[in-house]
Amino acid sequence: MRFRKMHGLGNDFVIFDARQEDLFITPDDMELIADRHWGVGCDLITILDQSDSADVRAYFFNADGSESAACGNASRCVADIVMTDLGKEECSIEVNDRTLTCKKTGEFMVEVNMGKARGITEPDLSKDAYKEPVAVDMGNPHLVFFVDDIEAVDVAEVGSYFENHVYFPSRTNVEFVQVIDKGHLRQRTWERGVGITEACGSGACAVASAAIHRGLCDDKVEIMLDGGPLTVEKTKDGELLMSGPVAYVFDGTLNTV
Repeated sequence: MRFRKMHGLGNDFVIFDARQEDLFITPDDMELIADRHWGVGCDLITILDQSDSADVRAYFFNADGSESAACGNASRCVADIVMTDLGKEECSIEVNDRTLTCKKTGEFMVEVNMGKARGITEPDLSKDAYKEPVAVDMGNPHLVFFVDDIEAVDVAEVGSYFENHVYFPSRTNVEFVQVIDKGHLRQRTWERGVGITEACGSGACAVASAAIHRGLCDDKVEIMLDGGPLTVEKTKDGELLMSGPVAYVFDGTLNTV
């Protein structure tokens, strides 16, 4: 099975292309492939397939083999592959119940229209100093906490607690955010089924939505993640444009799983 290793700001992916060859990969296989000691190593597995309504269909799977309905950083990587294959500057990706439109904005730079944030709520959840979060649906669930000092957050301990909270029967991603100013936010992410990641594109969109909802930032904001910056802009129609880099690491072949 041929694959490509890519990343967006250190959020890394093993990408398989099922458009030309059949793939038979179980959740256990995915967990092994994602393992950084026994496999290739990645945060998520991505599988490309044919689409009747877009240039490509993308499926995302967490490092534990569970399916993820959305991934912004992987979507940028997929878009760059497809645009290069087609020799175009724009493309569309069918993802779960959304079709994402994407375009090149520079060399190895891609903008993805992630659609509208849904179901922004403020659930009554708390743990110690972590309270008054904002829940956001970006096709996958996110829980956003605003903190005074992001470097003091125990992302693993607190993130794991809320990921598995009974409020979220399918678990949730958890973001911690420090407001620098109206145009800049600092984000750290606990990704469900993965753990701490260097970056999270759908999480950045959730963070921007939550901050705009609270009146804490402008409609266009730069979000600094552990792996680097993403830009998120909310359009007049309420759609979220997420922009950032993509990187190719290597191509390879798996003989056995």
